[in-house]
Amino acid sequence: MSGWVEAMNTSNRNLVAGGGALLTAFAADQASKAWVVSEAGRLTDGVRVMPGFNLVFGRNSGVTFGLFGEVPWWVLTVLALAICGWLVRMMIVAETRIEAVAAGLIVGGALGNVLDRLRFGAVTDFLDFYAGTWHWPAFNLADVGVVCGAALLVLHPLLIRRTSAN
Repeated sequence: MSGWVEAMNTSNRNLVAGGGALLTAFAADQASKAWVVSEAGRLTDGVRVMPGFNLVFGRNSGVTFGLFGEVPWWVLTVLALAICGWLVRMMIVAETRIEAVAAGLIVGGALGNVLDRLRFGAVTDFLDFYAGTWHWPAFNLADVGVVCGAALLVLHPLLIRRTSAN
């Protein structure tokens, strides 16, 4: 098998890495949401995990921070799928593995939330971080994938510039 990996060109290796990130983000998101939905009754009021962190069951009909909650779920779904198409193309033509992985994380997370919209008309959120009485809006592992992927895309050029300067 190592001969096969060595024979793959950089573009194909990047695509495999991006596809792996996509599948990992999607699977982690869906597995965690399946557990949360199965425990919805217990999590509705929140379960304290540690100071500053609760598990809760909630549904968000909007996007990040509940923005655009009044927009029909299918409009958000179509928009997310269009963006996913663009990001898959970006993943296919990525020049570096980091770019491919970043695009894969974003697409995997976005598809996890799209599946929620198709199934429930809203996204399942369950991670609740807080300080005192101030709560960050609840989110899920799909959101973590999207944010980590976006951070990689933003930071990657800065890191390349920094390492090439040394």
